[in-house]
Amino acid sequence: MTEPRFVSSPKGIAAGILAMVAIVALSNYVVQFPINDWLTWGALTYPAAFLVTDLTNRTLGPKAARTVICVGFALAVVLSAWLATPRIAIASGTAFLVAQLLDVAVFNRLRAGAWWRAPLVSSTLGSIVDTLLFFSIAFAATGLPWVTWALGDFGAKMAMAALMLVPFRLLMPALRPQIAKKDLPHPAG
Repeated sequence: MTEPRFVSSPKGIAAGILAMVAIVALSNYVVQFPINDWLTWGALTYPAAFLVTDLTNRTLGPKAARTVICVGFALAVVLSAWLATPRIAIASGTAFLVAQLLDVAVFNRLRAGAWWRAPLVSSTLGSIVDTLLFFSIAFAATGLPWVTWALGDFGAKMAMAALMLVPFRLLMPALRPQIAKKDLPHPAG
């Protein structure tokens, strides 16, 4: 069976890009401020980026999700360099691009299973990669407790990934997959 072709939605893609840029820029700014010895504020905001990716992927397909990621990445890196440090912008851009593209690939492979499996597994794997890349690039050799922050960040991301299942599930009826009519199953009879 071939993969269905999704209908392109410029408004949907634009909304995803705007949401992605806002989430990533905010997260890159607030990651500079620790909540405690284990956590920065970015751990609470960044997981929403996976929600945007997963909703775009579910509704408009993997190609649209990759477009949201790539355009969001470019704009967010520029904003992040202004809102944070260049090192954080580079770390964020690298981690974001790799983790989000992984999220799209995993989500797409699992999309036909239980409604919660694709967003939870893809966000978990993406969060592992994102955390490892971001914290090692952004804070290694700075004298800051970056390993501790990375562990706290990952724990928060896992809690947020579980929590993000609620809006994902609630938005599913409103954001049905936009599949080309010729790829829809034909009614019997």
